[in-house]
Order: sequence, then structure tokens, then C-alpha cells
Amino acid sequence: MEITVDTFTAPWEGVLAEPAGGSSVGVLVLAGSSGRVETDRCRLLARAGMTALSIRWFGGAGQPGGICEVPLETFTQAIDLLQTKGAERIGVLGASKGAEAALLLAVRDPRIDAVVAVSPTSLVWGSLGPGVDGESHPCRSSWTWQGKPVPFVAYDDDWTPAEADGEPVAYTPLYERSRQTFAEDARRAAIPIERFTAEVLLVAGGDDELWPSLLFARELVSRGASAGRPVKLISTPDAGHRPRLPGEGPPAPSGRFRHGGTPEADAALGAKAWPDIVGVLGGRDGPAATA
Repeated sequence: MEITVDTFTAPWEGVLAEPAGGSSVGVLVLAGSSGRVETDRCRLLARAGMTALSIRWFGGAGQPGGICEVPLETFTQAIDLLQTKGAERIGVLGASKGAEAALLLAVRDPRIDAVVAVSPTSLVWGSLGPGVDGESHPCRSSWTWQGKPVPFVAYDDDWTPAEADGEPVAYTPLYERSRQTFAEDARRAAIPIERFTAEVLLVAGGDDELWPSLLFARELVSRGASAGRPVKLISTPDAGHRPRLPGEGPPAPSGRFRHGGTPEADAALGAKAWPDIVGVLGGRDGPAATA
């Protein structure tokens, strides 16, 4: 399918990819803590018949330097842009911290018809990096809504990694310990999936070493089922934190983090999930395409 790809720098840095002739389906694509603009993922979605928009939502001009009290309104404004491009069905595809944002956004913006959360969380977590004031401490919420911090779980400062200095660190134990240390905060910070009207698809690997995304995903499925809101989960036991969709290149080097999985296992999970991702978002074979 022929597509067009446009980059822009205002009101945020971003990229918009769309099929020739446009689409009635618009998808906001949110990266995780890398902060990158997901150009390749937008291209992939555009080739599947959707208009795809990815923006830099922290670390840019006028934005927090880290994931610290990021206004969720940043994303509602991006949805405004998709609607000006003719989108009638709106989806959000987020990975990791972007999945956290996507799930929170679906609670607050009734325009969202579908959410795909890759390596998700069931809770709102504390900040990673500095806010607009340049300060990283004390820990604050990752997000705000209408100027108020979203309830969150802080990190247990007494936790120390098992790995030797200089080795990549697995942070899953930190998240598991922190939710136990701050159990009451964790109850308040639960993402209220029972309030969703959007369709939800979760994608999680059983070997995620960055945070326990499969455990989080199963919690979301369970709470959704209890509220009569079915949530689909696609998983494989050997994939890690970074599933790759068909046609996407290899991930960036892990650096100081252990993500789990292998390139082969991560690609296999992405390939397994891809038909459902296209379907729930409303691509060529999805609900919006056949309506």
C-alpha cells in the first residue's frame, strides 16, 4: 500500500504516516521510556490502512525532561490532530510506559475506541527522571490530569539490584517489592479498567525482566472480567519486554537494563499478536474497515 510520511516539530516533535487517500482509522502510537518517535511503527500501521501519529511526549521543548508529571492532555491534543485528518475510529497503541499512558487515557477520553497495550502495567508508577522544574526527587506521579497528579506507587529506595556493578539490571523485583511496600498506594493507583468503554488488547511476554508485564496484564484481564468487560491477552512464555511487530527492525541495545526474551522470541510474539492488533484498531481487516 502506498503511504505518505510527514515529520513536524510543532506543537511537538512527531511523525504522521497515512495511506494514500487517507483513512477513517487513526492511531496514536506511544513509545515507552526511550521517548523516541515511533516512525517505523507508524509506517507499519499506515501500510495496514490506518493513519498513525507518534509524538515525543517528554524530553522536548517545553516538556518535562523525564517521565514526571506529564500532562495526559498532551495525548488528547494528539487525538485532536488525528480527528482533523479524518479519523472516525480512534485507537492508541502504547508500549511499556506508553502503554501505561494509553490505558490511563482511555479512562478519560471517550473518543478512544481501542487500546493496544504492549508490555503493560496494571498500576500507575512514580516518575522516571526530572520534571519541568529539572528536579528528579522526591518521586512524583508520572502523569497529571487537569493539573492534578494521578495517584501512583513510588519505588522502594531500600531495594538494591542483585546484579554486580556495571551489569545490566533486571527491575522486575523492584516493581514487585515496591507494590508490597506501598500496598495502600498500590490500591489507589490501580488503573480502573472496569471503567473502560474502549476495546482492549494486551500483549505481554512471560520473560519480561524490566517489569512484570504478564502479571500486570493478567490482573487487568481479571479485573475486567469481574466488571463484565472482557479483555484479550496475547502472550508467549519466552518473550521479553520488547515484542517486535512484523517488519520492524531490531531493538536498540539494552544498555543498563535487562529486558528479557530474545530477538527471536520477541519477534514471534509480535507476529502472533499482529493480526489481533490490526483487527482491534480497525485496519484493513478490522471493524472500521468493514463497517
